[in-house]
Amino acid sequence: MRVQSLTLVAAGAALLAPTASVAAPSPQQQPRTQTRAEPAHAEPARTAPARPEPGRADRFRRGHIRPEPAAKREGTVRAAELLARVRQCDPVSNGRYRSDAGTPATIPVCGTRQAVFWKADMDIDCDGQPGARCNHRTDRSFTAATAYSRSDGRPLDAERLPYIVVPGAGRLWDHRAHGVQGGSVAAVIHGDRVRYAVVGDTGPRDIIGEASYAAAEALGIDPDPHTGGTPSGVTYIVFKNSRVEPIEDRAAAALTGERLARQFARGD
Repeated sequence: MRVQSLTLVAAGAALLAPTASVAAPSPQQQPRTQTRAEPAHAEPARTAPARPEPGRADRFRRGHIRPEPAAKREGTVRAAELLARVRQCDPVSNGRYRSDAGTPATIPVCGTRQAVFWKADMDIDCDGQPGARCNHRTDRSFTAATAYSRSDGRPLDAERLPYIVVPGAGRLWDHRAHGVQGGSVAAVIHGDRVRYAVVGDTGPRDIIGEASYAAAEALGIDPDPHTGGTPSGVTYIVFKNSRVEPIEDRAAAALTGERLARQFARGD
């Protein structure tokens, strides 16, 4: 903390008694206060009036700050509010999906007027741009491509961008017919955490329940592509006809997701 009055007094003392040493206050002696100290005999320091700080959304748009990691940013929509809206399932798929190859097909895709949803496990998708955590060494099934690309034409970055994987269009379900496409916004729920992601990749036509390294990490799920994921307890809600452009704009996905999740929880 800057204390100008102590500096002025110390300087005056040094001029009057040059041989005297003035001990700097120890960290324990410095006051723990955010209030600027002003001595009774000194003129208060003049400071320029503070300008109002621009809103967070405005600063995101202007690029003045980087978006926080999703794990550190809590929205106002609680997991319980969203889960209350997906207790009952009105199936929109023509059958049920498996969570993994060789497991029973037990997972339907359900629909409401605003969204489609499913409840499944979470496998880790590390596909896209190779990095320190997602590459051929860490993931034996790694592919340097994703179904949907960034605005610059490159694959998505699974380490940095929370995205989910939808099954490839097939006889069970065609996501495109229900307003779901690359960049569609999703709320992903695990325990009491709600995090927002985009639809970023497609997977096998008979398996469901997969998301990127960054999505798992944001939800507190082990993101390791070899040993991570969780066998159950994840709810995926994709909002129909929503889209984030560019698809890699993580901050826009969080802001749009929060708004759509609030509308969904209210039943708007």
